[in-house]
Amino acid sequence: MADDRFTPTFLAGLPLARDALSYARELHRGQRRASDEAPFILHPLEVAALLHTTGYGEVVVTAGILHDALEDTEANVETIEERFGTDVAALVAAMTEDPEIEPYVERKAALRQQIADFGEEAAAVYAADKVTKVRELRAQAGYDPEVLRRAKIRPKIEHYDESLAMLEIGRAHV
Repeated sequence: MADDRFTPTFLAGLPLARDALSYARELHRGQRRASDEAPFILHPLEVAALLHTTGYGEVVVTAGILHDALEDTEANVETIEERFGTDVAALVAAMTEDPEIEPYVERKAALRQQIADFGEEAAAVYAADKVTKVRELRAQAGYDPEVLRRAKIRPKIEHYDESLAMLEIGRAHV
């Protein structure tokens, strides 16, 4: 975003989430989305907006803003807990994959299980993340139709399919 002072209206009554946006802007400064080279901060903002519009409270919206902080920046869970509280930190940690698990398929399976074990709030953040990622992929495919045929994208699409199945199973148990 060109203007770091811009705050979406849905955050007006959410001071913790507004602070998280400020922090996330610092953490993700200079990062770009791979799909369209837009400022990366748009992704966590889209996740947070989906969570807010579907009725989740400030803790979940805040975790949505910070959900990529541990994987994609130098942030650590202790700082997130100190700044945003135990509940937000636990949700962000639940959204974070273990980079030491290899191969990719096993790492993503472990992440899905971790989210399922955490419960509804983590599943909501995860679902919002996947919706925004699929939207980004769809937009990218609009200007580069070959993207969906590339071998490197297949594991990601398979992960999205498995994620949807995990979320559907979890919904059936609620």
